[in-house]
Amino acid sequence: MLIECVGSLDAAANAHSVALLAFGSDSFVELLSAIVVLLEFWRRLPLSRAHAERAAAVLLFLLAGVVVCVSILCWHTAPGASCIGIAVTALALVIMPVLAWFKRREARVLNNRALASDATQSATCAWLAAVTRAGLALHAVWHIARVDSMAALAAVPILLVEGRRSWCGQGCGCASG
Repeated sequence: MLIECVGSLDAAANAHSVALLAFGSDSFVELLSAIVVLLEFWRRLPLSRAHAERAAAVLLFLLAGVVVCVSILCWHTAPGASCIGIAVTALALVIMPVLAWFKRREARVLNNRALASDATQSATCAWLAAVTRAGLALHAVWHIARVDSMAALAAVPILLVEGRRSWCGQGCGCASG
């Protein structure tokens, strides 16, 4: 996730792409979410299940806010081409759905909603990779500056829905409690 984060943020800076910036920000938030899950299991600094669950939800809401703010601020910015961005998003489209599936499976086995929320972060990463690639491709073909921001904003509804599910303890279909 760290390589994905650094690669996509560097590509975003070079290409002036809001969608790549949102994708890179998602990678950073996903990294934070993984740390929250690890803290839940680390005996020296234990984090209660409820706190881990809420922290994962807050990270999803935070990401939605970042995407909206950056998209609005850069509404008229036209992105450039980015080979690194294309490569990173292509890898994310392959790796992240598989990672999300494994995390969801383990979340059900462990009845761990924080891990389920982290799985949502991984699935969202794949979705953001898809809309980022689509936005970059549409801009490359039709040169519409706003399509990059619109691609980034397309991720916001899923972030909000999944954040709410995590906040309410419905992240994975685990037993409630």
